[in-house]
Amino acid sequence: MTNRVLRPHAIQATGAARDGERVPRILITTDYLRPGDEVDQYLRTHGHTTVHSPLAGRREPEQLVAALDGVDAALVANEPLTAEVLSRAPMLRAIVRTGVGYDSIDVDAAAELGITVSNLPGINANAVAEYTIALMLAAARRLVQSAAGVEAGGWPREDGHELRGKTLGLLGYGAAARAVVPLARAFGMRVLSTTGVPEKERSDASVRFVELPELLATADYLSVHTALTERTRGLLGAPALRQMKPTAVLINTARGAIVDARALADAVRTGQIAAAALDVVSDEPLAADSPLRNVDGIVVFSHLAGQTAEARAAAGLQGAAEVVAALAGRPRFPVNAHLLPQTFAAE
Repeated sequence: MTNRVLRPHAIQATGAARDGERVPRILITTDYLRPGDEVDQYLRTHGHTTVHSPLAGRREPEQLVAALDGVDAALVANEPLTAEVLSRAPMLRAIVRTGVGYDSIDVDAAAELGITVSNLPGINANAVAEYTIALMLAAARRLVQSAAGVEAGGWPREDGHELRGKTLGLLGYGAAARAVVPLARAFGMRVLSTTGVPEKERSDASVRFVELPELLATADYLSVHTALTERTRGLLGAPALRQMKPTAVLINTARGAIVDARALADAVRTGQIAAAALDVVSDEPLAADSPLRNVDGIVVFSHLAGQTAEARAAAGLQGAAEVVAALAGRPRFPVNAHLLPQTFAAE
């Protein structure tokens, strides 16, 4: 691939394009952003034009290439921006995720092409934290199964469990995991996390940091908050699940591929662990033949953890501000700055 040169400070401080200069074109694929909304107005006020192509379900690579044609920056959802797709978007200079995870973007390929990639760290941390507690409560009291039983004409009266006195294990200790801690403590839970967290970030005395085997063996609720990397892909497979309590519940609001779906289905079906509440799966929407279907104790939700009106509003506006900053050569939250020429680094 050939490095392209990013023109730093291509947009004036006022946001207007210089006389005779091409007006930057912004592709917006995040499905809750609409023409004429605050985000659209913000970008247009800063001298950009916008093109909306909301992601709904899967999009073929050729469709994405077509959407990126003539685009300077993209404000995206979970689009699969592969090396092949990026290589066919010659005008693209900046990509901004309206969220935290960016594993769907080939950041190395983007860097080779001189494209900055940014995310919005912590933007939906509170939303994810509240949702995590909701999933734990739903699993503890079997709320989904109870409602389904009533809908089917029954009247289920199965005992549930209380969170008080239970141990919550946090796999990952980013912004969302840290936001879970006070909520869990308010329910009277003990909180553990993994020791991969740098010492300087272990300021919460109410959290005990342990090695992964102890975390797996001790947690009554194991909540996944780590990023998807080559190290964490499939981390919660059969060997890890065998280390968990037979009464344990797995909660995943991070990335589906961190959990081996077939191994999890087998573990719940055989009683190796008690249950799982999953907000994410490897391939979304959930495939008709997924091993996670029709397993009593496994409930799959439709990737809703960060989807609150408040989090969406913040993500949209912060994402738009990051687009403007990135196109001006001053990205605030670049995830590939270390791979780019020095002139692209955040100021």
